[in-house]
Amino acid sequence: MIKISGIVITKNAENLIADCLDSLSFCSEIVVVDNVSSDRTRDIAEKMGAKVIEYSSDDFADMRNMGMKKAMGEWLLYVDADERVTSALREEIIKSTNNPTNKNVGFRIKRKNFYFGSAKQNEWPYVERLERLFKKDSLKEWYGQLHESPNVKGEIGELDGYLFHYTHRDLSSMVKKTIEWSKIEAELRYKNGHPKMTWWRFPRVMVTAFLDSYIRQGGWKVGTVGLIESMYQSFSIFVTYARLWEMQEKLKMKNEK
Repeated sequence: MIKISGIVITKNAENLIADCLDSLSFCSEIVVVDNVSSDRTRDIAEKMGAKVIEYSSDDFADMRNMGMKKAMGEWLLYVDADERVTSALREEIIKSTNNPTNKNVGFRIKRKNFYFGSAKQNEWPYVERLERLFKKDSLKEWYGQLHESPNVKGEIGELDGYLFHYTHRDLSSMVKKTIEWSKIEAELRYKNGHPKMTWWRFPRVMVTAFLDSYIRQGGWKVGTVGLIESMYQSFSIFVTYARLWEMQEKLKMKNEK
């Protein structure tokens, strides 16, 4: 019987996928749901023994659900291509999924983010807690196109050990990601009838994003990296809302004709 299925969502991750899959080597099987990559992601994953499913979608929940459908394991572990399972977390996962007295049907995993590289000084102070490990028969579905969440029936515990997340590795990839996903974020807000984007909403959301990153999450503790990342969060939310404003203006001009 397959005990643990590692599920990875990918798109053009040829420089990341090998290390990610290597950190999942303890899993009974690895399922890679690849969003039609144009680089060597699929070839690398297949050579490392992963089951690769090519699936085109801009909906993260949809892709995670596809992984769930294709996985055969009793337990499902979700990891992104830019994440790594540490040795301490690996031991916790193995111990918890083999514990006959365990009553939890899922577990939150602590995630440490690293910006602009993996150096200790680039470690973000704020630790996230994400639900990523589930019994397959208790995970009903994922929902939410961009900021997806699991629908789980049962008790959720928390594991020791960390998932390392090497996000925002350089400015070029950051800007590319913002341009791609800000359009989807703006469309979701537009479809949900977001209030008209008047001028005063822009500084409000930008200042809020900066303060959340720099003050609440402790970005100020990591010097220049923290300042750049926090300012970028402000810029990123600006692009999303500028796209939303553009959509609203196009509708306004269309209605005035």
